[in-house]
Amino acid sequence: MDPFGSPSPSSSGLPSSSGASAEVLMDQLKGQLAQAYAEEFLETVRSKCFAKCITKPGSNLSGSESSCISRCVERYIEATGIVSRALFSSTH
Repeated sequence: MDPFGSPSPSSSGLPSSSGASAEVLMDQLKGQLAQAYAEEFLETVRSKCFAKCITKPGSNLSGSESSCISRCVERYIEATGIVSRALFSSTH
């Protein structure tokens, strides 16, 4: 610790040197972000498509509910791709 009670850089728990350590940390962060994105994506699709397509919940999906869910998921994936491409093309 320094005189003001702050931990020194080497005791912070972060790698103190080496580009390889930074790359490993970045890979871990990317993996965690990808997992969080996938979970959020699935939850959004579940909630939005369920609300739109399932009018009378039961033990089975009707043919029209199943078709609606499929179309809803496809549209959501398509829309997400369009937004992602637009964001990434504007940053490069």
